[in-house]
Amino acid sequence: MKSLFLKIFLSFWMAFALFLVLAILVTLAFRPRTSSWEALLATAMNDSVNAYEQRGASGLGEYFDNLERTQHVRVFLFNENMEEVLHRGAPEWALRVAKGGPRVPHEGFIFPAPPPVLRDSRASSDGLHRYTLVLSPPPGPRLFLGPRGLPFPGLIIAVISSGLVCYVLAWLLTMPIVRLRAATRQLAAGDLAARAGAPNVRRRDEVAGLMRDFDGMAERLENLVKAQARLLNDISHELRSPLARLNVALGLARQRANPESASMLDRIELEASRLNELIGRILTLARLEDGEQRVPPTPIPLNEVVLSVAEDAEFEAQARHCHVQSEIPAGSWGVRGDASLLHSAIENVVRNAIRYTREGTTVEIRLEKTEGPGGNEALVRVSDCGSGVPVDALEKLFQPFYRLDDDRGRQTGGVGLGLAITERAVRFHGGRVAATNRPGGGLTVEIRLPLMPASASPEETLEVVPAGQEA
Repeated sequence: MKSLFLKIFLSFWMAFALFLVLAILVTLAFRPRTSSWEALLATAMNDSVNAYEQRGASGLGEYFDNLERTQHVRVFLFNENMEEVLHRGAPEWALRVAKGGPRVPHEGFIFPAPPPVLRDSRASSDGLHRYTLVLSPPPGPRLFLGPRGLPFPGLIIAVISSGLVCYVLAWLLTMPIVRLRAATRQLAAGDLAARAGAPNVRRRDEVAGLMRDFDGMAERLENLVKAQARLLNDISHELRSPLARLNVALGLARQRANPESASMLDRIELEASRLNELIGRILTLARLEDGEQRVPPTPIPLNEVVLSVAEDAEFEAQARHCHVQSEIPAGSWGVRGDASLLHSAIENVVRNAIRYTREGTTVEIRLEKTEGPGGNEALVRVSDCGSGVPVDALEKLFQPFYRLDDDRGRQTGGVGLGLAITERAVRFHGGRVAATNRPGGGLTVEIRLPLMPASASPEETLEVVPAGQEA
C-alpha cells in the first residue's frame, strides 16, 4: 500500500471500529442478567395472586406500588378475560405480551428490540380463575439493539460513523502533503513561482511548518535564479561595449599593420567574433531563463522553418563533404510562438549534427506528426552518423556550457550553449526535446512541439534532394 492517505485512513478506522465494538460488547456483558428477573417474576406472581385474593384490589395496589418503588419495574396483572384487575389502564404492549405476543408488532433494524418483558401465568387457589402477570424490567443501556437483543444496528452505525471521522482526519493530515508534492513537481519542472500555500497562521503543527519552510525555500531559490539571470544579462550587455571598441581598434590596426602581423590580427578577429557569438548566446539563454516572457500567439508554419534550416545546412555541410537530407510533409503545420527562436533552436541541433557526423555521411531531418499528452504534436527528428554520446551524458547535453571533450570543443569552436538554448526555446513553446543514440552509430535529437488545433494531416511528402545528387 503506497498511499499514505489509505494507510492513515484504514489504520485509524480499524482502531476506532475495534474500540467501539469492544465497548458495545463489554456493555452487553455487564447488563442485568435475565435469570435474576425471572426469579423476581416467579416471586411477584405468587405474591400478587395471594395479595389480590386476601386483600383485594387495595392490597394488590399496595404491593405493586412497593414493588415498582423498590425494584423499579412495571407490573400488570390480568385475569382470564385479559382485563387488568386494577383497572389502571394497562398499555397496549402489556396486553399484547399478556396474550403471548411480542412487545412491538415488528422487531428488527428499523424498530430496535425493547428491554425484555417477562410474562407468567398461574391459576387461583380455588382453581376458578387464571391470572397472568406482565413484568417490565427498567430500561438499561440498549445501544441500538436489533433482533433478539443483538447489537447489529449499533455496530453498523459505529463503524460508519468512525469511518467518516477517520476519513476527515486522514484528509486533514495528508492534504497538505499532497499540495506540497504538487508544488515540488512544479518547482522541479522549472516553475520557480510554485508555492505549497502555507496554511493559516493559527496552525502551528509540523506539517504546516514544513509547508512554510518549503515556500521560503522556493522564494529564495526563485530570487537566486533571477539574480543569476540578471547578472548574466548585465554582464553580457557590459561586454558588448569593450568588444565594439576592440573591433574598432582592430580595424585601425589593420590599416597600420605590416603583412607579417596579418595572421595575428586574423586570430584576434576570430576570437572577437567567437566572443561576440558567445555573448549573443548568453543573452538568448538569459532571456529564456528569466521566465517572464510569454509565448506569442503568432502562427508559424513549422514546415517552412524546417525547410529553411535544411537548405542553409546543406550549404554549410559541403565544407565537410557531407549532405543534409530532409523529409518534410506538405500541408498545414502551424505552431504558435517566435519564428526566429524556433529557427535558432532547430538550427542549433542541425549544425551540431553536421559538426560531429563523419565526413561523407548524411544528416537526416524528418518532420512527423504524433499524438502527445495534450493532443497532436509535431516531431522534428535530426539524426547524424557520428560516434554517438555515452549513455550517462545524454541528459547532460542540454545543460549550459556542457561539453563531452574540451579539446574537441576548442577545435570546433563550440562552448556548450547551442543545445541548451534549444532545450529552453522548445520548453518555452510548450514542447520537449530528447537525445538518443542510434543503433548503427550516431545521435538522434527529437524536438516535439504542440500543433495548433487547425493543423491538417499531411497527405504527401516533399523531399529535399541534397545538392550534387540530382537524378
